[in-house]
Amino acid sequence: MAEEHQTSMAPKYHPEEIEKGRYDYWVKGKFFEAKDDPNKEPFTIVIPPPNVTGRLHLGHAWDTTLQDIISRYKRMQGYDVLWLPGMDHAGIATQAKVEGKLKEEGKSRYDLGREKFLEQSWDWKEEYASFIRSQWEKLGLGLDYSRERFTLDDGLSEAVKEVFVSLYEKDLIYRGEYIINWDPSTQTALSDIEVIHKEVQGAFYHMKYPLKNGEGHIEVATTRPETMLGDTAVAVHPEDDRYKHLIGEKVILPIIGREMEIVADDYVDMEFGSGAVKITPAHDPNDFEIGNRHNLERVLVMNESGTMNENAGQYEGLDRFECRKKIVKDLQEEGVLFHIEEHMHSVGHSERSDAVVEPYLSTQWFVNMQPLADEAIKLQKTEDKVNFVPDRFEGTYLRWMENIRDWCISRQLWWGHRIPAWYHKETGELYVGREEPSDIENWEQDEDVLDTWFSSALWPFSTMGWPDEESEDFQRYFPTNALVTGYDIIFFWVSRMIFQSKQFTDRRPFQDVLIHGLVRDAEGRKMSKSLGNGVDPMDVIEKYGADSLRYFLSTGSSPGQDLRFHWEKVEATWNFANKIWNASRFVIMNLEDFQHNQIDLEQEKSIADEWILTRLNETIEQVTRHIDRYDFGEAGRYLYNFIWDDFCDWYIEMAKLPLYGDDEQKKHATKSVLVHTLDSILKMLHPFMPFITEEIWQHIPHEGDSITVAPWPQTDGSKTFEQSSKEMVRLMEIIRSVRNVRSEVDTPMSKEIKIVIKTNDQTTTDELKNQQQYLEKFCNPEELSIGTDVSAPEQSKSAVVSGAEIFFPLEGLIDIDAEIKRLEDELTKWDSEVERVKKKLSNEKFVNKAPEAVVQEERDKEKDYLEKQEMVKSRIQELKKVK
Repeated sequence: MAEEHQTSMAPKYHPEEIEKGRYDYWVKGKFFEAKDDPNKEPFTIVIPPPNVTGRLHLGHAWDTTLQDIISRYKRMQGYDVLWLPGMDHAGIATQAKVEGKLKEEGKSRYDLGREKFLEQSWDWKEEYASFIRSQWEKLGLGLDYSRERFTLDDGLSEAVKEVFVSLYEKDLIYRGEYIINWDPSTQTALSDIEVIHKEVQGAFYHMKYPLKNGEGHIEVATTRPETMLGDTAVAVHPEDDRYKHLIGEKVILPIIGREMEIVADDYVDMEFGSGAVKITPAHDPNDFEIGNRHNLERVLVMNESGTMNENAGQYEGLDRFECRKKIVKDLQEEGVLFHIEEHMHSVGHSERSDAVVEPYLSTQWFVNMQPLADEAIKLQKTEDKVNFVPDRFEGTYLRWMENIRDWCISRQLWWGHRIPAWYHKETGELYVGREEPSDIENWEQDEDVLDTWFSSALWPFSTMGWPDEESEDFQRYFPTNALVTGYDIIFFWVSRMIFQSKQFTDRRPFQDVLIHGLVRDAEGRKMSKSLGNGVDPMDVIEKYGADSLRYFLSTGSSPGQDLRFHWEKVEATWNFANKIWNASRFVIMNLEDFQHNQIDLEQEKSIADEWILTRLNETIEQVTRHIDRYDFGEAGRYLYNFIWDDFCDWYIEMAKLPLYGDDEQKKHATKSVLVHTLDSILKMLHPFMPFITEEIWQHIPHEGDSITVAPWPQTDGSKTFEQSSKEMVRLMEIIRSVRNVRSEVDTPMSKEIKIVIKTNDQTTTDELKNQQQYLEKFCNPEELSIGTDVSAPEQSKSAVVSGAEIFFPLEGLIDIDAEIKRLEDELTKWDSEVERVKKKLSNEKFVNKAPEAVVQEERDKEKDYLEKQEMVKSRIQELKKVK
């Protein structure tokens, strides 16, 4: 499978060229497939299945990029990685799309019938599943397609049926008449978390209900006057002195004329409004409970479509909001409605259709949540708990579970898992089972399907072959190791996976759950069609390539935080990729016929070689540590700084000396370090930028078929050179100082200047003289003097570095007064640093409690700052004498 090794790269970085065809190479090579290798520890991630309702958005790109980073990283670490792909049938959303398509053709689902409609839904699924797979390919996601699943496939349908029947047999699923959230647009029930509450302008309508005995009236108020047609009582608090004498009396419902009893109930708040409440058991959840306590009639006055029914009398057939307008007018004319009080209030809207949700009396299927929630909460107190990252989201999850309500799981749809319940045509007997009744001709199956989240909740184990607990995948890859998802579906999905997994496998579904935020626009607004601020990830890839998009998404925020999308930042990551391309091309061009087996890091190396190997060790340690903590932003920052600053800007420039020289041993040593370092860089960068790293890696001397299965870099203590690093830091400090001074006096690097380096001791002198080739190369001195006894020229600029002071005799180019002013400003800085470090070291708590290494670091700083302070003071005095 190894590609033919090439020794030249394209002169320019074109992401579309290097990304083209690369994914096919990975998939055909089966690099992403879990191997079931007993010698490797398994590591599992299941993809949050995207809905087959359209193409992936930027949030999907972010979510899956983070998963891909984890899976590629773990694969390189030697794990048997399974990243399982799949998609969700998305009941309400998909059915709405298919029905919308039919509507354009002038048809409805009823024109087709259930079977034909489902055929069209499956066609839709196949079309959009192929779109999604092509987008996964564009993003470079390392998915094991041999195990791809769909929430309506046969295996998952069996799992759903098993769970439903099992919960029913344990009395954890029941069928009952309750007030549910009803979406009149899609005409289906919704669970509580599928309802989005919005603040809207509304009103309190204050009315007078006349007492039957003709001795006055009782005042009530409502925000939904159309539902008054279903009132069956008025409730007051039993201790309310204003109404005690009226308890048990009757009032007359205006317009309808129904007699209703005044009942006493502790639910009523005596301090709110008039202290009397109209009771509509079929249209309000609290009224429903009061109605149960007082055995009140439930009068439903609305159809499922949101129009008024026959119980609404003269308003039958009107839309609910049209009915509101007309009934308000009629009540005002009758003198019943005496005051309209405008106010803002929270109104539930359907998450899918945005229709105003109607509290509606309906017979539905429910999950009895309290026992399941209790077990899930207990799980979090054990060693087998789910670890939330960041951990603050565990509190979010627990608060939800501790205040759980029963879950309405039936949906009035055709697309989905049909409820495995049948009703006898003659007796009405209910049968729930894994198999249909034997005399099926006498039974009718429940028309409803299950909430989409019911099947999604089983995803981590149903995809592994459960309920067959002997399944090889279930035995090896469950529980999964990590889940990556947004904080917006902790309630919808994460919580449900945890309690279902605990109930049916007695284990957590995943070890860690990494929570990220939402992708917002540059101004921090949520991306939406209405604002027109959405960004298609495929457009970003077309312009800048997948690697640039991935690197921006994965490093642009910290765990749990939202991410703001900036085109400029994506462009900056493209520049980073371009920098890597150019640096790699330089390395490859200078390797000639150098082979992987020629890498030798044990031979004598230059100070630059030893320094970059030391920095490489430090970078490997930090990048590995931060990826292990899922802090990809910090890992990316370390990588970026090492690649851009240390490797590209410093080491490659210094490597040119031996590469262009005549010493073959030094040339070989530098080639070895270049290849080793670039190889390690590409491997660390690979999870973030898979395409460009594979392309470059195939051009450098390497072992193996693909970087996707190459080993993750390891730190090597024998390749840490503290002395060389210390000397290199000082060398870079000197070179920077020379460049800064040249810039200040407008003297280009091409012009030779005299440089005098006055050292504090002979050791520093010897070290700098050993590094003289670098100073001559990067400082371009006309004359270079180094020593403890060299004299500072009278008229010169100066710079202070660790262990030395640099002088630049620039007669005619320097303003002595300006130089004194600059040095005085610098002295102020060193005075401040000395004061700060002295204050820290005088703090007994710090000295006694901080790690010794930390304290020693501050002491070293104090010594360094004092030296620099003294040198600057001395230089000021010298210049003042000259003046």
